Amino acid sequence: MVSVSFVLFAALSLSIQARPSPGNEPTRTISVNAVAPPNCFPALGFKMPSSTPSTLNNWWCDMRTEYGFVGFSYEVTDCQSLSKLRSDFLEIRETFNSRYIRMYGFCDRPGDNDIIDAAWGAGIGVHALIWFGFDNTDEWMGRRDALFAILHSNPKAKFVTRALQFGSEPLFDFVLDPPVLAEQVIAAKANLSSLKIPVTISEMAFGYQSWTQSISSTHTCCRFFSTQASIANNSWPIVLTDLNWFIDNGEGKKIYLSENGWPSVTSDGVQPNSPSAVANVQNEHDHYTVLDAHCKDFKAVPGGGVGWFWHIFSDDMEPGYGLFSTSGKLKFSPFAPKTSC
Repeated sequence: MVSVSFVLFAALSLSIQARPSPGNEPTRTISVNAVAPPNCFPALGFKMPSSTPSTLNNWWCDMRTEYGFVGFSYEVTDCQSLSKLRSDFLEIRETFNSRYIRMYGFCDRPGDNDIIDAAWGAGIGVHALIWFGFDNTDEWMGRRDALFAILHSNPKAKFVTRALQFGSEPLFDFVLDPPVLAEQVIAAKANLSSLKIPVTISEMAFGYQSWTQSISSTHTCCRFFSTQASIANNSWPIVLTDLNWFIDNGEGKKIYLSENGWPSVTSDGVQPNSPSAVANVQNEHDHYTVLDAHCKDFKAVPGGGVGWFWHIFSDDMEPGYGLFSTSGKLKFSPFAPKTSC
């Protein structure tokens, strides 16, 4: 199921003035000059060094500057070649001013090295992902171990991997008992602590609301699939309802929305839960403009603001959700969301 993911990281101190009711714009203040200078990764304008630095000190941009549009979800199930990854990542970075790609799906060949190398070459960061799937099988264990090995062995990995998402909607899909999932997250944090790579999960508000376990995480909420969905221009109250839940329950941690999109077509796996929900290219475009219009609201969220990913790069990956059609053409233009405001 496509959803909006919220990644929660370590707390950063910002202030909040008022709690809005759904549909009203929040009136919050931010206490920092949240624009990344071009001398930190992956700020726009940052020039990659010719070799990896000796330390992560002063490498990453302050997460408080990572609000508004940050990049694309990018499905890797096709096990794209290194040349394809390089081409796509360069376009994602240079044409659309992306700072990150967020991995989606899985590739069970040793493809994570290619993702890291392509990201380094394009000067773009990565939100990595351990994919569970939907069949309650145990392939995720091999994916976990292979990814950990690559993150430790590839010298570029810690310089491009901003976070590891331990599953996409694992609570909603009940892939593991919540206490077991929490143990896996804690173990992953320990495994990656020397690399300073945070570990999260990607989950819907409903997934969290169904369980009382506390997991440091990424989160998801659905718009097109909401029972209140109609047209994309009316989607902000749905976003705000779930966002406020995460603000209230996220303990001031950094939030990223890692799956955001509105389908241009329906299919067997993409059916609305509201008879009023409309799927077409115009509504896909309009949902993007709704997100973009609320840049200042995302900036003001405590914990360092909210960065959002567009789901997904191409219809070849997830039919209906891509910015590009299966013929390789932009479905609407321009796509130039705000990266600061």
